Amino acid sequence: MRRVAPLASVAVFALLAQPLTAASAPADSLLSQGKPVTTSSVEDNGLAGQFAVDGRPDTRWASAPGIDPQWLTVDLGGAAEVHQVVVRWEAAHATKYQVQLSANGSSWTDISSRSTGDGASDTHNGLTGTGRYLRIFGTERATEWGYSIWELEVYGVRAGGGDTTPPSVPTGLRVTGTTSSSASLAWTAATDNVGVAGYDIVRDGVVVATAAGTAYTDGGLAPSTGYDYTVRARDAAGNTSAPGNQVRATTGAGSGSFVIAAAGDIAEQCTASSSSCVHPKTARLVEQMNPLAVITMGDNQYDDAHLSDFRNYYDKTWGRFKAKTKPTPGNHETYSDPPLAGYKGYFGALATPQGKTYYSWDHGNWHFVALDSNESGKPGSEQAEWLKRDLAANRKGCVAAYFHHPRWSSGEHGHNTSSAGLWETLVANKTDLVLGGHDHHYERFKPLNAGGKADPDGTRSVIGGGGGASLYKVSANPAITEFAKSTHGVLKLTLTDSTYSWQYLGLDGKPVDSTPTYTCH
Repeated sequence: MRRVAPLASVAVFALLAQPLTAASAPADSLLSQGKPVTTSSVEDNGLAGQFAVDGRPDTRWASAPGIDPQWLTVDLGGAAEVHQVVVRWEAAHATKYQVQLSANGSSWTDISSRSTGDGASDTHNGLTGTGRYLRIFGTERATEWGYSIWELEVYGVRAGGGDTTPPSVPTGLRVTGTTSSSASLAWTAATDNVGVAGYDIVRDGVVVATAAGTAYTDGGLAPSTGYDYTVRARDAAGNTSAPGNQVRATTGAGSGSFVIAAAGDIAEQCTASSSSCVHPKTARLVEQMNPLAVITMGDNQYDDAHLSDFRNYYDKTWGRFKAKTKPTPGNHETYSDPPLAGYKGYFGALATPQGKTYYSWDHGNWHFVALDSNESGKPGSEQAEWLKRDLAANRKGCVAAYFHHPRWSSGEHGHNTSSAGLWETLVANKTDLVLGGHDHHYERFKPLNAGGKADPDGTRSVIGGGGGASLYKVSANPAITEFAKSTHGVLKLTLTDSTYSWQYLGLDGKPVDSTPTYTCH
């Protein structure tokens, strides 16, 4: 006799035999919002990676400009089935990029891509990958800038459910001490259903570090500056608490100011025996300053800058400061045969301290970048790529750059498009001050943006081309120039760990122009 299953059993079997419908499958959720983010680079702290997953339409991540490839990775907090990824690009978008998943954050699998990105919002549907880490990997930029994402949204289902309970909010955040460059913090521990894995240190709205315990010292700060801190707890699944109470830490005063002397267009073929010879007189101004260092903005020696010319003229005056000179070449240095032979022969290792005629150096909280405007600074050039890497690696709070051909000038040579690439990169990286020569006059500019328009958030620049060569006429545009005069002199820069100012001293030692004290970006 055929055995017949009970009706209840048949019903259960039928139910189990049916595939899960969309209604019965776990619903997709937003997995990425508020999760930890790492990036290949950031343009500045206000454009950090965390802003791409904060759920706000008005904040974004931006990478360092002009460098390929770049990436942004979000830790989903555990293995997850990813079904959809939405990338909301800013104008600085990717033409080509991959969406990648990884179980360990080191081995990556492509799950989607774009090869003709147009900068709009990209939605990647129908994805089937599983992993803990999701990465947007940009390989080709659409603009000269970097990559910038308003918001990255990752939708799917956490594999196996997982821990979704965030830790409690840490309390009792307090400042336990400060120095001129650091702030020490402590707080009361948070609790979690599984366990607290660490704490995010949030400075001025940006996560700057993760601490394992309940105390942390934040270093590399500017002196005499206030910083706002909060702390949030994180568990091993990547769940984060809301931030705790906010405190302000004010760093102590810096280590004092220092002086830099700067000029370009210096030694004509004359000596102190001639009353009309100027470079002996500007050298006396430098001597009276007793500067920490001497910056030269090119055309150190006229006319063809042979080694014999350097020895016969420059060396007898400005040569007294050779050991502390940080030089850059001008166009006259290229007239020797071969080009730069006299310049390199005279300055030796000082001309190429890092193997090239462009280099950088630090003092205090300042990063100085010496560039060679005779060489290409266009995007993609060797010097341009070096400059981007150098600025991305800088950890000093103030930045100054100098080179011979100024991007903007009201003198006889006028604006120099050849240095446009250098200028745009410096502005994009919030450089505080740029010094130039080439035109034989003094000119102080308003803060300017990349296009040369007055902008309070722009970069200040100054021309100090009165080091000794015969003067040129200047006719300034008040829309961009604050002060200009065709007269010989030397710049006396006074720098602290967070501010800068200068005087342009005439041959009589009196200030031709004195600036206010400016604060670094």
